[in-house]
Amino acid sequence: MFLICSISCGLFPIMRTGQKLSPKGRVTLMDTNAAQERFEHRGRGAISNQTGRYEKQTHHAFDDGWGTIEDDAGRLETVLMKDTARKIITYNKSPDISFDRTVNPYRGCEHGCIYCFARPTHTWEGLSAGLDFESKLFYKENAVELLKRELSKPDYVPRVIALGMNTDAYQPVERDQRLTRELLEVLYAYRHPVSLLTKSALIQRDIDLIAPMAKAGLARVGVSITTLDRTLSRKMEPRAATPQRRLDTMRALADAGIPVTAMTAPIIPGLNDHEIESLLEAVSDHGATRAGYVMLRLPYEIKDLILEWLVQHVPDRAARVINLVREMRGGKDYDPTWHERMRGGGPMADMISKRFGRAIAKLDMNHPVEPLRTDLFRVVEDKGGQMRLDV
Repeated sequence: MFLICSISCGLFPIMRTGQKLSPKGRVTLMDTNAAQERFEHRGRGAISNQTGRYEKQTHHAFDDGWGTIEDDAGRLETVLMKDTARKIITYNKSPDISFDRTVNPYRGCEHGCIYCFARPTHTWEGLSAGLDFESKLFYKENAVELLKRELSKPDYVPRVIALGMNTDAYQPVERDQRLTRELLEVLYAYRHPVSLLTKSALIQRDIDLIAPMAKAGLARVGVSITTLDRTLSRKMEPRAATPQRRLDTMRALADAGIPVTAMTAPIIPGLNDHEIESLLEAVSDHGATRAGYVMLRLPYEIKDLILEWLVQHVPDRAARVINLVREMRGGKDYDPTWHERMRGGGPMADMISKRFGRAIAKLDMNHPVEPLRTDLFRVVEDKGGQMRLDV
């Protein structure tokens, strides 16, 4: 069940701030154990609700001796709020990603993946990158109208739109909201190329749209999978599809003639890097023809959120994971340098790169991606809300 309300909804769990570890150098098990929080919210990825970096005030939970901190740690309801956007297509000039524009119908993501690089974007609204990011969600109610308007501009030049790259376009609220479905219908009618990335089985609902687009050279899909360990996945990505459901989704998409890329992302050294070869074998067996990976990234608030999660769920490995990440980031939590930010550097990063390269070569999954077509693009007259859906 979802609550729909304005931004003035009641307060969520108390936020806090302040990095818990020294930002550089090696850490010990004692250092990481000191970061442990006293409770967690069932069905959520983040342990706390850390204050965003733009906030002037900091709030700390205080135990008055009555156990009230633990009492507050029950089930956290999802609140869905309207976001009236002025534009829907976001452009970028990043040299290390393969697309220059995205459409994101939602902000925040109920999947609750603890490692999500988009978490810090919630702080722009005065919210937390922690529990707020996965429980206070925004949907762009005018997304479809905006997309039609922007595609219909006389000076619009079509290139691949990456749909749902910041937060998953098929997260649980999409089942009822259907914004992604409606955006796909627009792209279908305009014969506009689209690339999708998800870790949700809900994308199978839209195979009837994506398959004919793929046949015409207008669509491809990436499915993200981090581990084959169901228990680890449940802790790390609490409301995403199980690993097996994601594999089954790859098979369903591939059987429908849709090109499938498996994204084994993120690779977290000391936690799931031992699964690289088995993950790639599994996705290949289920129809994926290409694969890619991204190393764990810890910008801004994510560094503390991931630390809290490690201490809560894998305390014996927390210090090792943090130290390995820092070895790949020049001794820091994160290095935002173009190209370096995705793969890291140093011996560990080089070893992972070589293992990944050998594995995809063995499985014949290292073919270059086929470019999607832009020459079929057309502007469609929308008469009475009806569009032709023939490709």
